[in-house]
Amino acid sequence: MLLRTSRHEVWFPRRSLVMGIVNINDDSFSGDGSLDVEQAIAQAQTSVKAGADIIDVGAESARTNRAPISEAEEISRLTPFVTRFAECYATVAPIDEKQVFPPMLSLNTWRPAVLRALLPLGIDIVNDIGALANTDNAAAAAEYGAALVIMHSVGEPKVPHFHVQYPDIMETLEDFFEHKIADAAKAGLSQESIILDPGIDFAKQRADNLRIYRELGRLNRFGRPILLPVSRKTVIGEVLNLPDPKDRDAGTIACIVAGIQQGVGIFRVHNVNAASLAVRTVWSVLG
Repeated sequence: MLLRTSRHEVWFPRRSLVMGIVNINDDSFSGDGSLDVEQAIAQAQTSVKAGADIIDVGAESARTNRAPISEAEEISRLTPFVTRFAECYATVAPIDEKQVFPPMLSLNTWRPAVLRALLPLGIDIVNDIGALANTDNAAAAAEYGAALVIMHSVGEPKVPHFHVQYPDIMETLEDFFEHKIADAAKAGLSQESIILDPGIDFAKQRADNLRIYRELGRLNRFGRPILLPVSRKTVIGEVLNLPDPKDRDAGTIACIVAGIQQGVGIFRVHNVNAASLAVRTVWSVLG
């Protein structure tokens, strides 16, 4: 299985990729964001040194209890980082021959105007939490050769959807991805440039999230890499009674191990060092 981006070709099965989170905002749910681009560059460099294969940069928190920022503000926050991305790895050596290097750059946005402004600067992956409500972002990714993350959710981002119930969450996911992959193809996006994200914690109940973790392997039938943004998720806090997201790294590692057993190709995390060590260890054990 090939994942093709504007600057990389990555073949699976292989050691799961680690996607390090960089938040250029001051209201991240995990408290690790900053509006200082120098700090963002330094954080990305630390993540690459620790083994990150992908850096996922975003400027707007997905928290529903925070007001959205304007498109202009989002572009303003992201542009300096994207233009200076090479500084994140220029003086860094890969940890081994399996790390994707130079690392891929993922842009975490759901707004087409933001995407169109930044894609010409060099983006490998579009991490869209908008559930592909229309094909605008798929068409833009296709035009610039970027890969696209299709994430399952319901309704618009930044709006709480705690009330949503599903008769069968796995059947819902399978039906959703079947239709969205077809929509992306109609927009001109190659299947080789599609990544699937089940949307843990997005418009889902605790039981839904836990079932997704247990049965995630069912999504492998689509033949596309699965991205699991498992890091410090609310469902981990609920299971372990840990209200502070920064206390959830052990639970995150447990979910990574379970995800590898289900065939997950990419893990999106805050603590890259711990995740990279876990991924490398599990894949060594599995051979």
